[in-house]
Amino acid sequence: MANTNYPSASTPQNNGNNSGNTSRNILIGVLAAGLLGTWGYFLYDKNKSDEQIQITQTSANTAMSSRDSVQLLYNDALTRLDSITGNNNNLQGQVTERNSDISRLRGEIRRILNDKNATAADLRRARGLIDELNGKIANLELEVARLSGENQELAANNQQLSQERQVLETNLQTTTAEKDELATTVDVASTFTASNIQIKPVNEKRNGKEKETATAKRVDKLVVSFDVENRIARSGPADLYVVVTAPNGQVISDPSMGSGMLTTRAEGDKTFTFKTAIDYEQGTRKTVQVPLRQSDFQTGNYKIEIYQNGFKIAEGIRSLKKGGIFG
Repeated sequence: MANTNYPSASTPQNNGNNSGNTSRNILIGVLAAGLLGTWGYFLYDKNKSDEQIQITQTSANTAMSSRDSVQLLYNDALTRLDSITGNNNNLQGQVTERNSDISRLRGEIRRILNDKNATAADLRRARGLIDELNGKIANLELEVARLSGENQELAANNQQLSQERQVLETNLQTTTAEKDELATTVDVASTFTASNIQIKPVNEKRNGKEKETATAKRVDKLVVSFDVENRIARSGPADLYVVVTAPNGQVISDPSMGSGMLTTRAEGDKTFTFKTAIDYEQGTRKTVQVPLRQSDFQTGNYKIEIYQNGFKIAEGIRSLKKGGIFG
């Protein structure tokens, strides 16, 4: 029979093989699912790690940026402080007075910035300390402005005082020059004027009588007389110098008569024969008489010069002659 419900001996039987294949496929599926799960976990864990690293890096960058910002603020504050104290010596003492507060603030700020593990709170505190430091620096800047204003005012006052001093010195120099000139004028004007000069050769007799003579060998003394006066010269003692030049051209000089050197205003130093002092009364005319004694008078001309206050005030000449047989 061609058609039957029974299997033919030539038809392959696959019931057992199908069951084995199914089990193998299930195992493969389970392994594949597990492998996929493992890879998924690895991928998830890696993504989380990368995310955490990114967060940490971002935090680190943020912290570094905050630290740098605080450092810049601190550097600016130090620059301001150095600029103030370096350019104004008058502030050095005041900075010293406030040095404890400033040093404390700088120390705390530096400690925070040097701490690598400083937190955001620490950096915020550092900012607050920098604000406080800047406040003190601002006070110093105001002090500098005040001192600068005072210095400018002092400089202006000093300049004015200097100018006034120069004017006073100029006026003083002018006054001194005028005073000196006036003193010189008064000094010169106070020099005596001499008049009525007379030179009388005298022979002294044994009985004490005196007789005028022109014979040289009989002359015992030359009596020089003259009048002096001045309306400006003050009352008091005054020195008069007499210079006697003999016929031989030599000035008579004898220590016993008090001879010496006289400084004149026109002729320089000059030998004088003798000096006499008078007591003068201002505005009056006074007659002066001085004798010149000598053991031997020469024949010829005797020149008499009178000096006072460095000036020559009078001059006269007297001739002595040689005596005759009956002279």
